[in-house]
Amino acid sequence: MSTPPTFQRLKTILLTNAPKRDIELVHRAYHFAKDAHKGQRRASGEEYIVHPLATAITLAKMRLDNATVAAGLLHDVSDDTPITINEIEKEFGYDVAQLVSGVTKLGKVRYRGIDRYVENLRKMFVAMAQDIRVIIIKFADRLHNLKTIQYLPSEKQQRIAKDTLEIYAPIANRLGMGDIRDKLEDLSFKILYPNEYEWLGHLVSSRFQEKTRYLKSIQRKISHELTQKYHIPILSVHGRTKHLYSLYRKLLARDRDITKIYDLIALRVVVNTVGDCYTVLGVIHTLWRPLKGRIKDYIAQPKPNGYQSLHTTVFCDDGEIVEFQIRTQTMHDEAEYGITAHWHYDERGAVAFDRKLSWAKELSEWHHRIQDSHQLVETVKMDVFRNRIFVFTPQGDAIDLPEDSTPVDFAYHIHTDLGNQCVAAKVNDRLCSLDTALHNGDVVEILVNKQKRGPDPVWLEFVHTATARNKIKAHLRKKTFDRIRRILTTPAM
Repeated sequence: MSTPPTFQRLKTILLTNAPKRDIELVHRAYHFAKDAHKGQRRASGEEYIVHPLATAITLAKMRLDNATVAAGLLHDVSDDTPITINEIEKEFGYDVAQLVSGVTKLGKVRYRGIDRYVENLRKMFVAMAQDIRVIIIKFADRLHNLKTIQYLPSEKQQRIAKDTLEIYAPIANRLGMGDIRDKLEDLSFKILYPNEYEWLGHLVSSRFQEKTRYLKSIQRKISHELTQKYHIPILSVHGRTKHLYSLYRKLLARDRDITKIYDLIALRVVVNTVGDCYTVLGVIHTLWRPLKGRIKDYIAQPKPNGYQSLHTTVFCDDGEIVEFQIRTQTMHDEAEYGITAHWHYDERGAVAFDRKLSWAKELSEWHHRIQDSHQLVETVKMDVFRNRIFVFTPQGDAIDLPEDSTPVDFAYHIHTDLGNQCVAAKVNDRLCSLDTALHNGDVVEILVNKQKRGPDPVWLEFVHTATARNKIKAHLRKKTFDRIRRILTTPAM
């Protein structure tokens, strides 16, 4: 059984990350929450303060600001005690109170079935647009709830895990928070598919034991080559085991054959500079032969969620296949913590955040524009919860689209008229059909006919974005309406 979280543990993490940090706000929030929850117990029988402490510790590990950590300690106070948001604001200020209020609103969903799912989505989108820290507190809250979920009734466990897998984990992925996403997915996977989880755990365990000794020898060899022969300073070379839920999805696509999974265990090389990343890649390819088509440069072309790294899979000693991931420390932090890696503390502990969340703001408007529950779910699954790619205009502008999008999706993303008048496309200077699936890094040029009156209905069979689908349907509806109106207003002969 894990050691219960303590304030001393929280304090140690905060001061280790920022030794000069003033944690007086966090200290007051802890004592306030402890007094407010006095006498309350969790389903496990533990004192209630254990949960807010665990939430705050997760936030502290992400190096979040004092207000966010304090809000993590206080996030259940207004919901589970007589204390109001106004009282929290008087004691801790507007920023902390608004964060607590945002988390409280997220928890109040009183529907079932698809209406519950949609209401969850609406609240998440609005919260993200207003202050992304609300969602991050909710991730930390949900993570601890999943770790202690065995004390809840089975039906409630299933609902929480399903919500996490369908909503929380995909949003964490869009925010680039790989570490949180993996933990949320694996904990939910264990609850929703216990037999598959156990089977996969045994399978991975046996494979991992086979490869551990071998990988240590490869790790020693590459470390020696880089430091002694090529004099490249390395920060770390360590193994990375693929998380179970991610592996499970890959196995389903490969007939459950684990020998077809090349990145089950990868070696991760962390260096100081981008230049060193490419030098390390060259050294690895000098030592071992790379597999064709398995070199991926996510530094030159980052994933839409910001992920950067060099990946290569090679035939190592004795023909064993090993994947290497090469990155700088900054890239590693952003891969693990995503959007939270953009927080930086100044001497006052204030937070500066690079808000690259235009997609989240757009999502927040959907709950006004899309009233039909099924349509909203379809839109979200198409545009948000799928893997993303970056494609480019001929001018070099990057366009963020769902995986397998087509030139028609690309055209409508840029402008409605461009979509309506689209007749052909060039991808990487080669003429292609409009239903061609685009790939990361493609350069797309749309060819138009300004005399064209609108989209072809057949496009609905292959477009992959809700934007394109909705604009095509809107034009077709208008065309039908105009035809009926002409018929009705034409004088009888």
